[in-house]
Amino acid sequence: QPPPIAGIVETILDVSDRPRAVAFYRDVLGLSPMDGDPARFQPFEVAAGQVLLLFVRGAALTPTEVTGGTIPPHDGRGPHPIGLAIARDAYEPWRLRLRASGVAIESETVWPPGGRSLYFRDPDGHPVELITPGIWPNY
Repeated sequence: QPPPIAGIVETILDVSDRPRAVAFYRDVLGLSPMDGDPARFQPFEVAAGQVLLLFVRGAALTPTEVTGGTIPPHDGRGPHPIGLAIARDAYEPWRLRLRASGVAIESETVWPPGGRSLYFRDPDGHPVELITPGIWPNY
């Protein structure tokens, strides 16, 4: 048997308007942009060892040659949910920040183990969930 998977390194969302999406994830959610390819994608550091990639919708439909190999084509259609971890004591400050930024909160959930979720949409309609510990046995 191979060793177990160690974690999720990157998550990809396809966006229709790169500058608008970059502004949302940078300015509203406070993620740190990393070097990318303005015509195709923008990576963000979410936390140590974790990357969110925003790909321009349709920009990755053909194989892409990079130093060291080829990236196969990929594309995501429809809204794709993403859950981002926050500390328990960060829940209320995040709710206030979203409202102050004009982001509509779609719903809030208190989970039986005690965790909480705050749901809203990014500019492309992707459901974004801010999650405190206590919703999964491992989180």
